[in-house]
Amino acid sequence: MRQLLSIPVSILLALNPVWSSVADAQSPTPATPIQHVVVIFDENNSFDHYFGTYPKATNPPGQPRFVALPGTPTVNGFSPGLLTNNPNLNAANGSGASNPFRLNRTQALTADQNHNYGPEQASFDHGLMDLFPTNTGTAGSSSSMSVLTPAVVTTKGLVMGYYDGNTVTALWEYAQNFALNDNSYGTQFGPSSPGAVNLISGQTNGINQATVVNANASDEVADGQGGFTLNGDSDPLNDFCAGSSKMQMNFTSSNVNVGNLLNTAGLSWGWFQGGFDLTVVNPNGTTGCNRSTVSPITGLTEADYVPHHEPFQFYPSTANPSHTRPTSLASIGLAGDAANHQYDLHDFFDSLSAGNLASVSFLKAQSYQNGHAGNSNPLDEQAFIVKVVNTIMQSSFWNTTAVIIAYDDSDGWYDHQMGSIVNGSFSTLDVLTGASACGTSGITPQLPGPNTGSLAVNGRCGYGVRQPLLVVSPWAKPNYVDHTLTDQTSILRFIEDNWSLGRIGAGSFDALANPITSMFNFTQPTPQNPNTPILSSVTGLP
Repeated sequence: MRQLLSIPVSILLALNPVWSSVADAQSPTPATPIQHVVVIFDENNSFDHYFGTYPKATNPPGQPRFVALPGTPTVNGFSPGLLTNNPNLNAANGSGASNPFRLNRTQALTADQNHNYGPEQASFDHGLMDLFPTNTGTAGSSSSMSVLTPAVVTTKGLVMGYYDGNTVTALWEYAQNFALNDNSYGTQFGPSSPGAVNLISGQTNGINQATVVNANASDEVADGQGGFTLNGDSDPLNDFCAGSSKMQMNFTSSNVNVGNLLNTAGLSWGWFQGGFDLTVVNPNGTTGCNRSTVSPITGLTEADYVPHHEPFQFYPSTANPSHTRPTSLASIGLAGDAANHQYDLHDFFDSLSAGNLASVSFLKAQSYQNGHAGNSNPLDEQAFIVKVVNTIMQSSFWNTTAVIIAYDDSDGWYDHQMGSIVNGSFSTLDVLTGASACGTSGITPQLPGPNTGSLAVNGRCGYGVRQPLLVVSPWAKPNYVDHTLTDQTSILRFIEDNWSLGRIGAGSFDALANPITSMFNFTQPTPQNPNTPILSSVTGLP
């Protein structure tokens, strides 16, 4: 593990009065100059799907042109062999057999791929990474794909498609100006709910079985130690907008997620999700749990709020079951308010406009902008990310803020790099290294385990699929590619370490996570990255 890199706080505060004034309003004092962490937690993208050819874009006429800066480092992306003689072209993939291929900007709307726990493992094929069309591929329709070249877009080979800097332009621009990690993974295999819960607790084991209602067979699995692990997309039990399949995570521990740790430390925080405010009436007349928005890119109407994307709702200690509104703008982020730190996305912008920014903010776009294939797309996602970053960059908080852009799962999109197996799992859903196997049984210890013991925790096969991870901050290293092995709980660890919160414990993957501090430069008392690119939400260019 790398040690947290920092300068003594006393020196930082003496050298920069801005930090001192902010620190006076926060307790405890951060270990780094970062006073505010904003996590943009988007949906369903693998690293290769967005960054496989970085930093080289095709630059066809009429599309935003991306040209890499001199000296831009390369990433662990597509080699010539992977592009022209990919194992997914030669394996038994049927009509979906394909090399990776570029999706045009006009093909922003794609079919949602299969990103369930077992199929994602099966696509890895014991590490050969050659069965993605067979196991996670979903064919696109001729109408949604807009341009029928290559023809593989209407087969399960669509899963091999990728975008470049002419479509995910803003993300490539942020990578140019700040820091990108090319070795970051989902903490475990599977869809959105496990990814979201791992972000805030590092622990999907510990379902309160008495609260499970109509769960699908793949939503939970016996953990082998008398409990159950979350694998699928059930909704939180007590969310007013929940569907018929729902459950609650462990409720007996007082420190089950990072919100509890932040409360104990007296720090302000919040989860801000589009559609959470049930009092808002959208321009199309929708309101309540049925609020919806028409995408200006695709013309599709999508529900704003997705309950299983809201991880704090799974825990009674941090839930806001009725979506109760905050008492005032000034109360946003503070303990004791009826909203219990759970807000609408507009509350983030309203609070920031009023001159307030919580110590830790988690942002989730309404579904048409969250990047999830099928209901969203890279262009609508770009508009959301750019709005957030531009707003913070133009605020008084920029010099003390780190914006972290991460993803909940891969959507099943192809990625060529397998990560480390840090937790063995031997349930009937596991197939990574054989039938009912992720890893090799009998090897001890297989940490972390629910009690950091020596037994495997079934249903937690991980690390999962590789995903993008970016840090946008004046403290981020510019035009930097970090190769440190990280996962979703590395973000949790950064928050824990920055404010000396301690660990979640009880088997949380935060105990294993490498930090993300190598993406920052804290060696000087002032930010060393001068870049402040205000990007277009349409083109993604400055």
